[in-house]
Amino acid sequence: MDHQTCSQELIKTIAASPSAFHAVDTVVRRLEAAGFMALSENDTWTLEPGGSYFTTRNGSSLIAFKLGSSLDNYHFQMSAAHTDSPTFKLKSQPALSGPDGVLRLNVEAYGGMIDYTWLDRPLSLAGRVMVEKDGAIETRLLSIDRDLLLIPSVAVHMNRDVNQGYAFNRQVDLCPLFSVGELSAEDIDRLIADELSVTPEQILAHDLVLVNRQPGCVWGAAKEFVSAPKLDDLQCVFASLEALLASDNPHAVTVCALFDNEEVGSGSKQGALSTLLRDTLARVNAALGKGEQDLLAALAGSFMVSCDNAHAVHPNHPELADEKNRPQLNAGVVIKEHAGQLYTTDALSRAVFESICRGANVPTQTFANRSDKRGGSTLGNLSNRQVSVHSVDIGLPQLAMHSAYETAGSHDTAWAIEALKAFFSTDLHIDGSSRVTLR
Repeated sequence: MDHQTCSQELIKTIAASPSAFHAVDTVVRRLEAAGFMALSENDTWTLEPGGSYFTTRNGSSLIAFKLGSSLDNYHFQMSAAHTDSPTFKLKSQPALSGPDGVLRLNVEAYGGMIDYTWLDRPLSLAGRVMVEKDGAIETRLLSIDRDLLLIPSVAVHMNRDVNQGYAFNRQVDLCPLFSVGELSAEDIDRLIADELSVTPEQILAHDLVLVNRQPGCVWGAAKEFVSAPKLDDLQCVFASLEALLASDNPHAVTVCALFDNEEVGSGSKQGALSTLLRDTLARVNAALGKGEQDLLAALAGSFMVSCDNAHAVHPNHPELADEKNRPQLNAGVVIKEHAGQLYTTDALSRAVFESICRGANVPTQTFANRSDKRGGSTLGNLSNRQVSVHSVDIGLPQLAMHSAYETAGSHDTAWAIEALKAFFSTDLHIDGSSRVTLR
């Protein structure tokens, strides 16, 4: 698809994914429409060469894979992205009283967001709710599709120094306003129950987060920009899924892994540090009738593209970027490097990915932190603790990462789809760390 259509489809996907649970649900619907078969971790798997499958964990992480039709000496070609984004999570006891009958919600930070970007904008709630019904506990997805909440700023007249910098106290300054007297604490559960057509007594627990209600858009006189919540990392989720669906590789198992909890360290049962990827690859290997030695040989010849967005050079603060390794919006896919191995890219993995992109006529650029600044880690080096494979870290350039509303180039999503489609479709033959053949 052309880059403008691609940007509009990205915006639709983000709008349908107000939480990690909804992001996975959106991907599941896309996979099922494409003929992928769901596999439960509770069941024994039966797989057929040429088949397409997916499995989920916790409803917020997913691994989709396509089996090649000729897998005598197979390997895995994988991408990884994450479904979560920084936000505020509703506490189990969510009601906070205030002066004169004011009712606020009690929330805590999830990930490292830019706090002030959440103020003075319409917000809502989304996530999952655990409901008791007929002696069982069921998961219900909740997304309240209306302007429900707002975190008001303190007026400049009452905080004259606010524009000189202000340290927000998240327990005091960032509590969303719910009511100024019309509603009571009990109305919070009643609202949730009404949305799900259950009674408040049926609600046992919830994982609910604040949602920025501002819709995504393509903007600029030349439509060069796309802005939306959660570009980090739903832009890469969208690109990797579209690439997997459009690719074909008879000699490999192509895998799209989408992990939750990257923004809080990936240490959960469904994060990149969990056994999810290792368990899935081992079960694929066993279902193909192969043994432990076959799995180890397959992993030795495998490759991962870890996809998580990258910092574009800021137009007002170019001094914050490295002098040479500074990505630009709409200039192509970013390859990320770090001498301390916060990213997995090395000479071999970069050469492989660069070669694939050249063959697909996809431009690439490089990101590295200034040498006097420490950046963050991402999925590749974490998943490699469970499944050790050659890996390259890439992303799409964006501004205002971890803002409630982020900005990227309107051309770059399409570049990423083309690059990842070419990666999934290329038959890689890796001989240790000495030689790689691309067919």
